[in-house]
Amino acid sequence: MKALTTITDPVYTPREKFTRYEKFWLRYINDERDLPFIHLLTAIHIFILPAAVILFTPLLQGWYWWLAYIPYFFFSQLYFKGRFGLMLHCISHRKLFKKGYMWLYDWIVWGVCPFFGHTPETYFVHHMAMHHVENNMHDDASSTLPYRRDSIWGFLSYSGRFLILGFRDTFMYFFSRNRKKWYMRLTYGEISFYLFCVAMCFVNFQATLWVFIIPFVFARIVMMLGNWVQHAFVDIHDLESNTINCINTKYNHVCWNDGYHVIHHHRPALHYTDMPVEFLKNVDKFAQQKIIIFDGLNYLHIFFWLVTKQYSKLADNIVNVNNMFSSKEEAMALLKERTQKIRRPVAA
Repeated sequence: MKALTTITDPVYTPREKFTRYEKFWLRYINDERDLPFIHLLTAIHIFILPAAVILFTPLLQGWYWWLAYIPYFFFSQLYFKGRFGLMLHCISHRKLFKKGYMWLYDWIVWGVCPFFGHTPETYFVHHMAMHHVENNMHDDASSTLPYRRDSIWGFLSYSGRFLILGFRDTFMYFFSRNRKKWYMRLTYGEISFYLFCVAMCFVNFQATLWVFIIPFVFARIVMMLGNWVQHAFVDIHDLESNTINCINTKYNHVCWNDGYHVIHHHRPALHYTDMPVEFLKNVDKFAQQKIIIFDGLNYLHIFFWLVTKQYSKLADNIVNVNNMFSSKEEAMALLKERTQKIRRPVAA
């Protein structure tokens, strides 16, 4: 296990000088701390969107098409995908653009999201109106509670269900509560993407499959992997305590401090650059609650060691704040306990 050391995750340092390009965008965004999102979106519009359009044209045929697609896939689905997805997460919680310029947000949701496998509107609806309301409890359509969370078969069942029934489950969550605004928004976003893909198949089936459909499946699996790890260790005595923090990891530098998931669930609207400071303010309370804090790990590390039941390696990277664990064995025992299936209580 590790001791709590200096936090190396990104925080904001106020700036006195901005480039002309940044000054232009500061007129339209709410917070100068969000300029990295503008730089990311600019890179996507310069490199990813034009390349995707070219893949639909007759300019490239046969092996030339694949020679162009392979780097496109690397940059769009491996390099930019996580950055974009977690940027979408941030701007769902905090408005990026000022009043009067929300059409720019709509362009991101409807024009850019499909290139990264996100159907329009559905991320916001699922995450903001359902997941944060239910906090991974049994009514959450993406709850991890019914699954053995240190099992690869459990994860395959979980992700398979979401791929096939995730839309239905989320729709029924809102429909059963008569929340028409949300189930209609969910429906027209999801169905619009399906209809768009069908139409584009008549334009170029190969490009539609590899630019939109496969990234869509890939995105849903990746999102479920993230949610699986974030909500893998559930306190059986307090089900609301069901997430983790990952500190001092390169992942936090490229994906906007997404490792601070406990902080995020406690204060969903907190700016990502404020999370390390908020973490330090609450670290003693986290130790009392025995909330799991990992040092130097990202979600992929945790996922692999979790589903292969390498609890020793997981325990080695736990931050033992205030000696909340008396031994590595105690930490391993708690991790194992918190990955068990938790069934829905039977109504009296």
